[in-house]
Amino acid sequence: MGKMEDRSLLVNKCSGVLKSRQMAIRTVGINQIKIQVSELCLKANFELGQDVIKALQNALEREKSPVARETLLQLLENARLAREKSIPLCQDCGAAVVFIEIGQDVHIDGGSLSEAVTEGVRAGYSEGYLRKSMVDKPFSERINTADNTPPVIHYEIVPGDRLRIVLMPKGGGAENMSRVSMLSPGDGKEGIISFVEQTVKKAGGAPCPPLIIGVGIGGTLEKAALMAKQSLARPLGEPGLNSEISALEAEILERVNRLGIGPLGMGGSYTALAVHAATFPCHIASLPVAVNLQCHSSRHAEAVL
Repeated sequence: MGKMEDRSLLVNKCSGVLKSRQMAIRTVGINQIKIQVSELCLKANFELGQDVIKALQNALEREKSPVARETLLQLLENARLAREKSIPLCQDCGAAVVFIEIGQDVHIDGGSLSEAVTEGVRAGYSEGYLRKSMVDKPFSERINTADNTPPVIHYEIVPGDRLRIVLMPKGGGAENMSRVSMLSPGDGKEGIISFVEQTVKKAGGAPCPPLIIGVGIGGTLEKAALMAKQSLARPLGEPGLNSEISALEAEILERVNRLGIGPLGMGGSYTALAVHAATFPCHIASLPVAVNLQCHSSRHAEAVL
């Protein structure tokens, strides 16, 4: 009898936990996600973030080269016109890269999350008359998909009951100049700085500087590349995760700006506006490093549902 009572108490307890858990689950509908992604496509392509505007203005105040100053003025004017007239910041409206943080207490209702994001990108790029740049059969026929899908989606499960969506239109010019290298552990900090510097030097004016430079250090090849791209969405001026990373970012930025490539490759003091680095533990025999370059039109927008 004692055992039956204990079992009954356990069942009741588990039932209570389950009911409590069900009450904590928050539902997000597929249509809501589609609409939000569509809106983010437009916002990201039409509105340059105030953090980037401020960085360009600061560069303009400090830049001594007349040609570079005029170039920075034109970049700021372009951003103003794009925002006021709701036209793309750049003719290359990019591949739609989407970072999604899914709270573990979120339930997606009404269909597939990936399909909802894809439909949102399709609608946004069509509604905004944004250039469609995605091609299928990439090494043969290269057929344009005609709606800029599929998006490149990265998912992460996080605590909480919210769904965070960050949409980053990534243009081909800067993306093509990005690099990954498996350095030797003995290369250390100087090897990392040299690799970033040489990547930017080789790129020259092709990625449309002044740049935002994402650097991923550690993990594995694909983890380093993902960290580098995710770092590009960090607000400009926000410090690194710790003092060591912040110091590395500052040193890389100083070295890169010494190259003198300048805005749009016209020469000057501002080849880059910021360096954003992220690290992850890695294998004792490895030192993966990824450099993801972003042009001055650092486009990204986010929403939390």
